[in-house]
Amino acid sequence: MKLNYYEETDSLYIDLAERPSTESKEISEGIVLDYDADGNLVGIDIDNASKKVQLKDLTLRKLPFETHTFAA
Repeated sequence: MKLNYYEETDSLYIDLAERPSTESKEISEGIVLDYDADGNLVGIDIDNASKKVQLKDLTLRKLPFETHTFAA
């Protein structure tokens, strides 16, 4: 999984899988889900991310490795 923040457009893309998306659905204003050819979720695009997501802190919990917190 990769998190990519684009400051120039204030958008956050959460890349869940390394497969191309073939379909996108806007589920809420500025929130788009990307799906692959088999209907699997492969990415999440969040416009105006600084207003919707706490971007300064990232905490990973209950993953199959140690918990890490990152701050910008």
